[in-house]
Amino acid sequence: MLTKVRLYHSIIFSIGITFFVLSGCTPAETPKPEIKVTVLADGSSIDLDLLPGSTVDDALRLAGKELGDLDRVEPPGFSVIVEDMQINVIRVREEFNVVEDIIPFEKQLQPSELLSEGEQRTLQMGENGLKEVTYRKLIENDVEISVNPIKTVIIKEPIPQIILVGVQTSFSPMDIPGRLVYLNDGNAWMMEQSTANRIPIITSGDMDGRIFELSDDGKWLLFTRKSDDKEIINTLWIVNVDKPEEEYDIHIENVVHFAEWKRDSDTTIAYSTVEPRQAPPGWQANNNLLEGSISSNGRVSRKETIIDTNSGGIYGWWGSEFSFSPSESIIAFAQPSKVGYIDFQNGESLFEKNIIPLITRSDWAWVPGISWSPDGGYLFIVEHTNQNNSVNPEESPDFDLIALSTEIGVQIDLVQQVGMFAYPLPSPIMIQANEEESYMVAYLQAISPKESETSRYIVSIIDRDGSNRRRIFPSTGEEGLDPIKNWGVWSPDVVQPYGNYVLALIYKDSLWVVDPLSGESRQITGDEGIIRVDWK
Repeated sequence: MLTKVRLYHSIIFSIGITFFVLSGCTPAETPKPEIKVTVLADGSSIDLDLLPGSTVDDALRLAGKELGDLDRVEPPGFSVIVEDMQINVIRVREEFNVVEDIIPFEKQLQPSELLSEGEQRTLQMGENGLKEVTYRKLIENDVEISVNPIKTVIIKEPIPQIILVGVQTSFSPMDIPGRLVYLNDGNAWMMEQSTANRIPIITSGDMDGRIFELSDDGKWLLFTRKSDDKEIINTLWIVNVDKPEEEYDIHIENVVHFAEWKRDSDTTIAYSTVEPRQAPPGWQANNNLLEGSISSNGRVSRKETIIDTNSGGIYGWWGSEFSFSPSESIIAFAQPSKVGYIDFQNGESLFEKNIIPLITRSDWAWVPGISWSPDGGYLFIVEHTNQNNSVNPEESPDFDLIALSTEIGVQIDLVQQVGMFAYPLPSPIMIQANEEESYMVAYLQAISPKESETSRYIVSIIDRDGSNRRRIFPSTGEEGLDPIKNWGVWSPDVVQPYGNYVLALIYKDSLWVVDPLSGESRQITGDEGIIRVDWK
């Protein structure tokens, strides 16, 4: 046992001696060479020595240089350094300046047939607008690099200068019955006896076109004016057509959808109001119906509520339309989800028909077009239908023209797939060759009925029972009409040389006259900008 222990210790000693000898023979490790770089920052130069494999970010840390949110370094921080590399720290800052700038007004030349050729007359003085522009200035190492606008706020919109320029009319005049009034660029004009005889009624340029109605005797024009008060949408006025200086503010505000003379009256009106709102469409409808009597001094001496303010049903925020029956004791109404008619004396509902409301997914609501037959026996309606039994009927693209009998409540289907903006327009009663009384119904027909919201339209006409359907305007191949609610009006009497009633309508912002029997059409104005017309 003792031998074995002595041998064991001898082995350990030998191994230790060998390790000591070998360790003493290993050469010392050679230090790695350092890389020289220079950091240029904040106007100073810093020389550094770094180990191979270091990055630009390492050099910045060693130099004690931190980057701000906008600062940058060249080359980028992740770059591996090389011998004699120059690292540039670029200090970046931004400054914001708000400056008021002038918005120059535009000069608009408006052709006018009322001036001699080449003559010019200022219709509206121009005014510069004002805008507030925020500029961002970018500065690098105290040197301005760029200045760019980043935000613009309009403080005041510019008002264009409008200059009337006389043009020679190329339209042959024609004799007309009654008085034809039209609204052109905020001004009201009248034609009487001949289309060549044009008389200015309102020339202030501030009529908004919401309401534009002649009394049945053609003596008074009911209209709306834009308001200077931002809290008021518009105001309701009347003007004596024979004496335009007799112009009265009747102190009724915010009339968007409906105001109309009572049949055979130039002293009583019916109207509906809205409440202004900041959010689109700019109002909340009251869906009410009021009656007002106008005194000799132009004031409403008596107001009576026929229908109180109410929600108006589905999408009722948009508003309701109304239309007097020729009997005057009945007035029809149209809302996005129903139509019907009431007793105008007491507001009692006489008939209601539910309509499938249309989802527009926008800040407007579709309201069915309605119009009375000349004898008051039928109410013509554009109905939203669901012919293909869609899962969601409110998204259906189908719209039909129907008629409702006010005597027996029967519905007559007249024309399918007319489009949402068909707006039927029955003619006055006509005496046929066999002495029978009859009438026609004009309406707008969508060129693409399944896309009728964006489609253009043509003017079509049918007999009162839906037969004899035909296109009358414009000619095949010509561009269709932009559909508007008040797209046209029938003449109050027979027009020569046609020998029958004709339609006056708005096409490409000008007035045209169309014979419904022959389809012959004639342009009677060249002043573009017409948005309303009435004829009594």
